[in-house]
Amino acid sequence: MPPLAFSPEVANARAEGRPIVALESTIITHGMPYPQNLEMVLQVEDDIRAAGAVPATIAIMTGQIHIGLAPDRLRYLAQTRDALKLSRADLAVALASGQTGATTVAATMSCAALAGIEVFATGGIGGVHRGAELSFDISADLQELAQTRVTVVAAGAKAILDLHKTMEVLETLGVPVIAFGQDMLPAFWSRESALAAPLRLDSADEIAATHVMRARLGLPGGQLIANPIPVADEIPSATLTPLIDQAIAEARAQGIAAKSVTPFLLRRIFELTDGASLKANIALVRNNARLAAKIAQAVTRARLA
Repeated sequence: MPPLAFSPEVANARAEGRPIVALESTIITHGMPYPQNLEMVLQVEDDIRAAGAVPATIAIMTGQIHIGLAPDRLRYLAQTRDALKLSRADLAVALASGQTGATTVAATMSCAALAGIEVFATGGIGGVHRGAELSFDISADLQELAQTRVTVVAAGAKAILDLHKTMEVLETLGVPVIAFGQDMLPAFWSRESALAAPLRLDSADEIAATHVMRARLGLPGGQLIANPIPVADEIPSATLTPLIDQAIAEARAQGIAAKSVTPFLLRRIFELTDGASLKANIALVRNNARLAAKIAQAVTRARLA
């Protein structure tokens, strides 16, 4: 049996058959500084509760996969500077050695599936990094989406990535990419990219129906719901593109690679936008959490129908 430890809130929700939304923890340890990271996750959890579902932030502590974190554990994690950044490949080592680790999109999906949670809200997924034709730097998030049956609500792939190549890989892997309420794919901090969405759905009930149908068909993998950031909170791509290009050039000049790339770029863009990227990031995560709660409710209803 996997070493799962459920918070009392999540345990009660499971026993009562209430909808649950998984949340990752690297956004806490590697995505935002303290105390904004703690304030953000508490806001996001409250958004999910207000929308009628139960939040389950996932992290690795004391040799266990914690599904849901009590406030004291959230505070501890938000202040842990040396938490490991865990993908699927790292989970077993972190658990066996008793280290503290935060879960990426891939690891969160894997742990959510072990816990029977079918919907997961995050900021943006990882993907194909620029220059991947030379570095082969491709996030494990894409393979996880292809093999783990969890619906992931995100504001698209992170804008620092090669979005075109990311979409090509997702298509090759057979992952449905569904834009919510618009025909263009969002680009994380921006509502629109230059890419048309391959699929579009306009309601949580429609998304839940496709999730349930994939299970009925026996199809492996999940689906990616690309949810655009609210209009009032977006940073236009025309403003961001030169700043992203500058941050990527700086990372290459400094020899930053592998798991260190994304945290460096997000931190540098925060500096270059005078903090506007962090405000947008918080807004889009909260927006995704609210939609995920509605989808989790709809999936629960569909299961009972």
